[in-house]
Amino acid sequence: MSKPDYPVTAAIRFLRAHKIDFIPMLYDYVEHGGTAESAAQLGVPEHQVIKTIVLQDEHKKGLIVLMHGDYQISTRNLARQLGKKHIEPADAAQANKWTGFLVGGTSPFGCKSALPVYVEKSIWDLETIYINGGKRGFLVAVSPQALKSLSPADVAVAV
Repeated sequence: MSKPDYPVTAAIRFLRAHKIDFIPMLYDYVEHGGTAESAAQLGVPEHQVIKTIVLQDEHKKGLIVLMHGDYQISTRNLARQLGKKHIEPADAAQANKWTGFLVGGTSPFGCKSALPVYVEKSIWDLETIYINGGKRGFLVAVSPQALKSLSPADVAVAV
């Protein structure tokens, strides 16, 4: 078996272990380029590039939200929907501690800690999504149904 021409991250090991088909897609990572940059380099719609956002509630408990690259998360509306007083982005060090991934390379697959995952409902309607493969400059193309392996909560996240 030859060595793959893409990184074998915790996310890739998770996808393989769960027998989830994926297509690896490498691009040149640009600091603060976000989903617009990756979408442009890969020639895919930014709406189908899904960002993995690590947040925390008022008790400093972590959670992950998966959102379209061209949408924003309203933490105020999200807190209301989840019955929390407050939700805010986790700082980079805490996000890394929970997930094992660097900011810009965070994947919902293969996280070190079992964090609840919330998915914007309209993501389920896409045929293919492009989501981080666990390293900066590395996305994987998968079916949204691959997210079911995470046992995510199917909630609407206000945009």
